Amino acid sequence: MSDAKLKAVHSVLENIRKSLEQVEGMVKDIEEGKTELSDEDLAKLETTPVHAGTDQDRGRIIEGVFDGYQMIGPDGTKYSVPANYSSKSKLVEGDLLKLTIAPDGSFIYKQIRPIDRERKMGKLVRDKETGEYRVLVDKKLFKVLLASVTYYRGDVGDEVVILVPNGGTSAWAAIDNIIKSAA
Repeated sequence: MSDAKLKAVHSVLENIRKSLEQVEGMVKDIEEGKTELSDEDLAKLETTPVHAGTDQDRGRIIEGVFDGYQMIGPDGTKYSVPANYSSKSKLVEGDLLKLTIAPDGSFIYKQIRPIDRERKMGKLVRDKETGEYRVLVDKKLFKVLLASVTYYRGDVGDEVVILVPNGGTSAWAAIDNIIKSAA
């Protein structure tokens, strides 16, 4: 597991721990017959998740980890990342992203900390059953976004330069470039 994924898991666990503490306190209050919170009790409650915030002008801000296809927030919530943004930005599994949910409901993503990457060369292949493209590198298959394959006009058999987390394992790869086969 990459460092970024491990940090995200720790963040999620910390949020769960804090939530459980709050629930335990609420149960205790109910058992004691206390049904309304005092101003002092309200001030003690954490209402914004770790690595998330709000800004009236900019909207809600959430930081998360890219899993190769979508962003996983600190509470485990999955957020769809547009394939064209992932492809154009060459996002790699483990990259840290910031999502701003604007007051009008639009999602604005920004890569805030890329994970260390390494380049690998492989061959573009297609799964006969699912029709999905993959890149084969030394007997390992990496998933790639269809948006990247179509952007580079990839065809089965083309050589592909991919980006993957440095020294880590990943199911997904970002396409850096495609070298057309001579055939």
